Amino acid sequence: MNPPRKLEAHTSCVNALAFSSGDGRFLASGGDDLRICLWDFHQDDIKSPSIALRGPKGNIFCLEFSANNRYLFSGGTSETVLKYDIAYLESDVKPSASGRDSIRAITCHPVQDEVFMSASEDGKIRRHDGRSNHDRTTKDTLHAESEITGVQYHPTIDHLFVTSDGIGRVFLRDTRMAFGPLTKRSNEGIVQRYNTKLTRKGTRHLCNPESNSVIFDKEGFMSTSIICMHYQPTIYALSDPDPLAVLSGANLPDGTPNPPNQRTYINSCTMKHGSFGSPDSGTDDLYAGGSDDFRGYVWRIPPLAQLEQRRKVFSKNEWGSYESLSTIAFTESHFDQKIVPVEIATPLCRLTGHKSIVNTVLFHPHLLHIVTAGVERNIVLHSPTPSSPCTEGLQPSPLTVRTLEPDDGDDDRLVYLSALTGIRPLNVESEDDAAERQTLSLFDHILREEGDDVDVFRNRRWRSPGSSDDEVETEEDDEDSDSHARLSPFYYLT
Repeated sequence: MNPPRKLEAHTSCVNALAFSSGDGRFLASGGDDLRICLWDFHQDDIKSPSIALRGPKGNIFCLEFSANNRYLFSGGTSETVLKYDIAYLESDVKPSASGRDSIRAITCHPVQDEVFMSASEDGKIRRHDGRSNHDRTTKDTLHAESEITGVQYHPTIDHLFVTSDGIGRVFLRDTRMAFGPLTKRSNEGIVQRYNTKLTRKGTRHLCNPESNSVIFDKEGFMSTSIICMHYQPTIYALSDPDPLAVLSGANLPDGTPNPPNQRTYINSCTMKHGSFGSPDSGTDDLYAGGSDDFRGYVWRIPPLAQLEQRRKVFSKNEWGSYESLSTIAFTESHFDQKIVPVEIATPLCRLTGHKSIVNTVLFHPHLLHIVTAGVERNIVLHSPTPSSPCTEGLQPSPLTVRTLEPDDGDDDRLVYLSALTGIRPLNVESEDDAAERQTLSLFDHILREEGDDVDVFRNRRWRSPGSSDDEVETEEDDEDSDSHARLSPFYYLT
């Protein structure tokens, strides 16, 4: 099969993707090359960006269009949110907000173009209003206990928003309680605490996997999905603190078990961002996310009422007599009930076409397209049909992905060392190709070091925000002393 022709414009990792609001005419992409590309999905055969924007002084982590597409916001390591006026893209770039740490997420108000929130690694959530002439004050800043990894406005109830943080906590908050004079705030705006701690029968301590990101479906009443480092994407209903389902790649799309020697869904290396979507204008019943096995995954989510009936709830005593030592459950503490959500182990399909880790998977809001991006410089456009209103002549996706060899070869070691030293490999002609090969080699090395059998209970032992390393080590010592395809026909742009 001929090598794929992908959406090519960037020269380095693509970290952020965003479709414009409404009809999704434009796709914005940005990453480590400090450029933002706009791709027009109203073209007959999309192949190149309509315009490339400059302005960021650091790697781009997030992009977001305002409610009515008047503005495009970008954020990243430059600690500044930039606001692009869509009507004057080539000339109007304004710093809209700044902080003291990297911007991890931006969310725009579902109705008002001038209002948005930003979340940063310094643990601050800032609300911005472009209509105000006053400098941002403490009334518009919420201080959290840990770095914020994700934030999103509820799509229909504009005073609600959801946040995720670096110590695994996910909260539903109310702007009326989170912002304003300190004397009038309440409980940091928290109106719902989602249960994110894990327990395992064969392990005494609890675990809290880091929450990479969090997202609503388009209605907001259905599901909240949390992507967890070293664990699986987890589905929640908006008003239910306990999880309904976890998504895995234990099976192939045809329902047969994944072969023991074949890599499958895993997230242990990079920050991931998923999305909800639907092949029609109805309820979002599909969820997609990227994986360290060089694929994207799409799962069909059953009705939430059905998931609620199928999940298992154990009392403390029932859990004590439960026989399976490997079963993982969610719980608030050792003394609370244990929730075992439904495992959706069979993906609807797996998306190929990448050479390395897939970080972002995004559904088009109306067209039958999915875009994926990751540590490579290219974006891959997927479709269930060989043509669409914006593409033609798509070829079937490859059935396999690049194999991650168990050991570095001599060439790989040289490229890896060149990446660490910044020296261009001698056997690579193009500077862009050299950078791409260095990136692939670097992440291959990281994946070999991490391995596919990462135990989240070993890597993410639960600890309270104020506990010290000495306390955790003491607890660990005490514990030690006590313990004995059918592949769905997807196509990509060629």
